[in-house]
Amino acid sequence: MDEPRQPTTATGGSQVPAATRALRVLRFLATQPDPVPLERIAREVGLPRSTAYHLLAAMIAEGFVTHLAEEHRYGLGVAAFEVGSGYSRQEPLQRLSRRALAALVDRVGQTAHLAVLHGRDVLYVVEERAPGRPPLVTDVGVRLPAHLTASGRAVLARLPAAQVRALYPSPDAFVDRHGSGPRTLGELRAVLVETRRRGHATEDGEVTPGMASTAAAVLDHNGHPVAGLAVTYPAGEVSPALVAREVGRTADLLTRRLGGHPAAGPERPAVD
Repeated sequence: MDEPRQPTTATGGSQVPAATRALRVLRFLATQPDPVPLERIAREVGLPRSTAYHLLAAMIAEGFVTHLAEEHRYGLGVAAFEVGSGYSRQEPLQRLSRRALAALVDRVGQTAHLAVLHGRDVLYVVEERAPGRPPLVTDVGVRLPAHLTASGRAVLARLPAAQVRALYPSPDAFVDRHGSGPRTLGELRAVLVETRRRGHATEDGEVTPGMASTAAAVLDHNGHPVAGLAVTYPAGEVSPALVAREVGRTADLLTRRLGGHPAAGPERPAVD
């Protein structure tokens, strides 16, 4: 049997150079706090303007890049975040988080879970149930609307505004569960602004009546949110401030384990 042919070099005419260029564009866009113009992308990646334009057009068609026509700028598309979420759903993140979540549950006496963004939903990938606590809707493998959950809001609050706008282009994108929560992009923005101001996300009865959640984002080495870490508890049973502090400490720990830097916000003591 013939040996598989190796990819040719950049001068050999294969598809490898185009793939390499696309990956360089994605890596560059991932490091930018806001969408950027075509000329800057071409300059930073080392491409002729016309080549960069056609490459971006192909990436837009596949959903990896979003074009903000009115601003003449380009940013990451939803597909790029789906790829990131796919990585975070895999074994490394789950293995890194289980012991930390178990320790968090021991400290607060409530159930903790980890969720990743998947389109406009969050997908729960880890749950550590506190002893004696009833099961929640946030079981592993369950999806819930990101804009209603604390874990989803924690992640959305760390995304560029253009990405949030791409996820929620119209009121039809807002799913309703119990008649509460944001129903327009403006209302969601207000929630996310408050989330960033506090340094953590909350929801009270928007997923399950009588239950509240507090969450913080777990960040990767580029500062992008790969997951939301949350604790869910009966509303009024525990101190939200205590839960927020412990959730923040654990999210910071996981961020450091992923090679990231804890998000700016209220100072939190390190977790051993």
